Amino acid sequence: PDTYRLRSPPGAAVAVAVTGSSGVAAAAGLYRYLRDFCGCHLSWSGAQLRLPDPLPRLRAEIRASAPGRYRYYQNACTQSYSYAWWDWARWEREIDWMALSGINLAPAFTGQEAAWQRVYHSLGLNQSEIDAYFTGPAFLAWNRMGNLHGWAGPLPPAWHLKQLYLQYRIVERMRSLGMITVLPAFAGHVPQGVLRVFPHVNATRLGGWSHFDCTYSCTYLLDPEDPMFQVIGTLFLKELIKEFGTDHVYSADTFNEMTPLSSDPAYLSRVSNAVFRSMTGADPEALWLMQGWLFQHQPDFWQPAQVRALLRGIPLGRMIVLDLFAESKPVYQWTESFYGQPFIWCMLHNFGGNHGLFGTVEAINRGPFAARCFPNSTMVGTGLVPEGIEQNDMVYELMNELGWRQEPLDLPSWVTRYAERRYGTPNAAAASAWRLLLRSVYNCTGVCVNHNHSPLVRRPSLRMDTELWYNASDVYEAWRLLLSAGAELGSSSTFRYDLVDVTRQAAQQLVSDYYLSIRRAFQSHALPELLTAGGVLVYDLLPELDSLLSSHSLFLLGRWLESARAVATSDQEAEQYELNARNQVTLWGPGGNILDYANKQLGGLVLDYYGVRWSLFVSALVESLNSGSPFHQDQFNQAVFQVERGFVYNKKRYPAVPVGDTLEISRKLFLKYYP
Repeated sequence: PDTYRLRSPPGAAVAVAVTGSSGVAAAAGLYRYLRDFCGCHLSWSGAQLRLPDPLPRLRAEIRASAPGRYRYYQNACTQSYSYAWWDWARWEREIDWMALSGINLAPAFTGQEAAWQRVYHSLGLNQSEIDAYFTGPAFLAWNRMGNLHGWAGPLPPAWHLKQLYLQYRIVERMRSLGMITVLPAFAGHVPQGVLRVFPHVNATRLGGWSHFDCTYSCTYLLDPEDPMFQVIGTLFLKELIKEFGTDHVYSADTFNEMTPLSSDPAYLSRVSNAVFRSMTGADPEALWLMQGWLFQHQPDFWQPAQVRALLRGIPLGRMIVLDLFAESKPVYQWTESFYGQPFIWCMLHNFGGNHGLFGTVEAINRGPFAARCFPNSTMVGTGLVPEGIEQNDMVYELMNELGWRQEPLDLPSWVTRYAERRYGTPNAAAASAWRLLLRSVYNCTGVCVNHNHSPLVRRPSLRMDTELWYNASDVYEAWRLLLSAGAELGSSSTFRYDLVDVTRQAAQQLVSDYYLSIRRAFQSHALPELLTAGGVLVYDLLPELDSLLSSHSLFLLGRWLESARAVATSDQEAEQYELNARNQVTLWGPGGNILDYANKQLGGLVLDYYGVRWSLFVSALVESLNSGSPFHQDQFNQAVFQVERGFVYNKKRYPAVPVGDTLEISRKLFLKYYP
């Protein structure tokens, strides 16, 4: 395992010397010094790096060693939900954050389509067959896992060039810091064109994925015994290794959210063995990293015999399984520690990159330590695997710190220090606010799935979920406390971010209250009450929330859309990329196939998408009471789909620069709405 050492050498010239067993270990040691001795903080939403002068010296040497071999980061989906439009400057910042966080194992998936395109050409596919296979940039994660093809594509030639260039820099920077890069490998999915070129190949069409029909889904899976499986898999990996070198770890997911053709253990062993052999054909030292999501996603199919067969199809120790949702649904406990294959205890935490305060702090504070003590445990590290990033910084800071610890933390005192570091100064009100948030929104217990189901971000109906796992009053009180600290902390960028985020959470709760009032008024035929509650929601609360979000650069729809356009090399590409970006956060598919799965609360989106939906809903209910005819959800869904689709194609440009004063807007909302 990694180790680092901090000491203050004699003499005043150097305050602290940091050494580590790797670049990452040394960076983690440096961040520990900055965090624990200089009161600094670094996160997705900003940095607080005011260093004390002179720099503090250590009274005694500090040595630390990580309890596990690996600290892993990234989910296959993050590539699309968060990184889709990143340039090198943004990647560089992320990789530096990864190093300071002590992360030493991570995927380098960028640019793989360029390598696949070369392989497909060499096999005899034509360009139109390749174009029909690749999805658009915002959906590549699911193309790579065999869930989708063609949707929002094709990929322009300039896309491949820019992504290749990025990948060169990504792997170079990661390796220079001592990180192990994970490269993609062949999982068995092929474009339809392969069947034209090789008519005798044994391939079977899988079923549709997640409300998609075979227009954009139902991928072809090569039979593991077919000789072409090894030919294609080895060709691809050799191409990648020639281009980018290798650290001998490869990722492949054959059955991500897709049911295998047979539950026969012998068949499942053949599949995993074929995938592994196609890796070792190109690299005899190959180690297979696999997401363990499938086992808990389809537990009816993946019974112990099936799990064991898939995992034992390859030699013990040549696979690392990511126990992907270990904080809520750990798999190691019912698979005898993955039947002897090494695994990484991962915190998934976030789905679809949704906004919304959320955490399972008790589970992550205890979980990794319990897993290490499990009988015959094969745990080899911890991991962060959110589907989307740039949300809930506190949870990730906590998880990164736990990756280096030998025992759980005292959470209330940890979060008090967190608030002090994050804002650069102790503040009693801010610390109290964070302790309230810690015990409420951040402490979901039991099986917690963080999909934001708030009525705010869902298509309106008379049967919406307003359940909370915490006490709403704790968030309102945290909002009051943070606002009261505004005079002292208002100049801190991280404080302003948190004020937006907590105010946004309070507003999200208020939307649920107004929704319940609207529903009650409608069901008791009380038109004046319906008009009042509906009017406040549509004409005041949602516009105020939109203006709050528009006051911070990290909560702007324009930032997401303009970053998509910035990747383009022509107007046509810019329009395609913008449609990709808009569709992903709204309809997620041509017909709202995974509607609002990747919902965000962004300035521009709240007013022009969620707000317009709510306006239509309230109008439909008013019309129903006025005319005495029942409200039909099906009719409303058809009408509102036109609004949703209209938003995706409206071509309105949204500002990428914030407007207004966050503190003032939050205070105004507070004075109007604080319960």
